[in-house]
Amino acid sequence: MSARPDRTPLTRDFYDRPVLTVAPDLLGRILVRRTPEGPIELRITEVEAYEGQADPGSHAFRGRTARNATMFGPPGHAYVYFIYGMWFSLNLVCGPKDTASGVLLRAGEITVGADLAAKRRLSAKRPRELAKGPARLAAALDVDRSLDGTDLCAGPDSPLSLLAGTPTPSDLVSNGPRTGVSGDGAHHPYRFWITHDPTVSPYRAHSPRRRST
Repeated sequence: MSARPDRTPLTRDFYDRPVLTVAPDLLGRILVRRTPEGPIELRITEVEAYEGQADPGSHAFRGRTARNATMFGPPGHAYVYFIYGMWFSLNLVCGPKDTASGVLLRAGEITVGADLAAKRRLSAKRPRELAKGPARLAAALDVDRSLDGTDLCAGPDSPLSLLAGTPTPSDLVSNGPRTGVSGDGAHHPYRFWITHDPTVSPYRAHSPRRRST
């Protein structure tokens, strides 16, 4: 019988490390989303790392903007952005202040509050599909731009926090290119996932979006 996941909140020191160290170490951790209807908890199973201004695939590559300002702040905060005018994505800021590194949460298993997540993910046919992909994850957890800048280390009153959970052994972690990234950053092996976990999203190479005529 496996041990219960560790409920200890992770401190800022956890995030204040190189992003390529933090990213695989997030696998198996528990993200807690506190909503007015009740808590939702997610076991993280897939992530992508972005190395700030050194990374052509990062939002911070061309410097600070109003959109990405949270990435340049202290570690341990949520960076939420809106993409394609349709979806939100949740990232965790890592590394020292001003390095603008972050980890995109791509997928996970809803372990608490699946009924609440399902109300926001009506198209999900199975529990494993509730947070299978970054947009689905954000929808299941009721994440939008109002949570941008949220301090995950602010304690039990914060709408988002991260618990120690059950870290994934390195021999059960796979990595490869990031999904949908184009240009010079397309082949960086900065996507990490728990091998064979059914909640992990399928890999898709970048495909240019066609403009409607």
